[in-house]
Amino acid sequence: MSPATPYLRVDTARLRANVARVAERAAAAGVSLRPHAKTHKCAEIARLQLEAGAVGLTVATIGEAEAFAGLGVEDLFIAYPLWLTEDAARRLRDLAGRADLAIGVDSPEAARRAGSLLEGTGIAVLVEVDSGQHRSGAAPSDAGAVGAAAAEAGLPVRGVFTFPGHGYAPDAPATAADDEARALRAAVRSFEAAGLEPDVVSGGSTPTLEHTHTEALTELRPGVYVFGDAQQWELGTMTPDAIALTCVATAVSHAGGRLVLDAGSKALGADRAAYATGWGRLPAYPDARVVQLSEHHAVVDLAGAPLPALGSLVDVVPNHVCNAVNLADVLWADGEPWPVVARGRNS
Repeated sequence: MSPATPYLRVDTARLRANVARVAERAAAAGVSLRPHAKTHKCAEIARLQLEAGAVGLTVATIGEAEAFAGLGVEDLFIAYPLWLTEDAARRLRDLAGRADLAIGVDSPEAARRAGSLLEGTGIAVLVEVDSGQHRSGAAPSDAGAVGAAAAEAGLPVRGVFTFPGHGYAPDAPATAADDEARALRAAVRSFEAAGLEPDVVSGGSTPTLEHTHTEALTELRPGVYVFGDAQQWELGTMTPDAIALTCVATAVSHAGGRLVLDAGSKALGADRAAYATGWGRLPAYPDARVVQLSEHHAVVDLAGAPLPALGSLVDVVPNHVCNAVNLADVLWADGEPWPVVARGRNS
């Protein structure tokens, strides 16, 4: 029996091809691959990535690290500028006995606080630098000062990392990759000036992947590439025939002469980037767009295509797959439920 709609379905052949393609790219470039597991939050997909050669996983939160350590993943990096509370430090200390663990910091204050709470645990730090997204991260020229503060506080300093998030825009991936390389090179110089030797220089993202200056880094951390989504489709960084996850929805209404599906924001997620042309895309109707989204309704303009019959099933590609996955208890892969084990682990 099929699950009730809406539900998330994985095309495992496409998934495996995506995993293999990026693993092969990293290997050919001579860099490590540490994929970001916040995209899939799923044990089965983590295993595929590790079997394909990933050195470990990237996660966004302590909760995600706990979930994957519980599955036996032995090498985890929390790529986030953590400001530690006593409780967060306790959780990290518990994790340190189960996995090789590193965390992000982006200020001397955060580094010193981490040292006061984690010294002697073996937990390492990487310094986050801003490569152009202007979200978090120290200035590249300040990376050495942040690293030195961490070292003085008694923490192993592993290296530097960045996220070229400003590559998520039309015509921006190549420029963002250039910015990333400049920032990482400057961060390495800052480390060396502070007497530190970065073993790890980490970056990468799905939209910038084909443009990454792999000679400037030692590690790639893309996430969305395993599935793809409507953002990658619109940016041209993944073609529709590579997209490995869709939301299966039912046609429930033809009100107003448009298609209404039972997959709303509580299944697809509510993200819509400024460049997005709708709230989602339909593989069977390339010109169609989800033009209205509420909690349990997706209204689709089919751009003149015939309306599918009421009760028929329609695939929708979410705009941002990471958000859609975090709304689901399971992913359905070849009829088998794959639990979203790190769902809701947002802290």
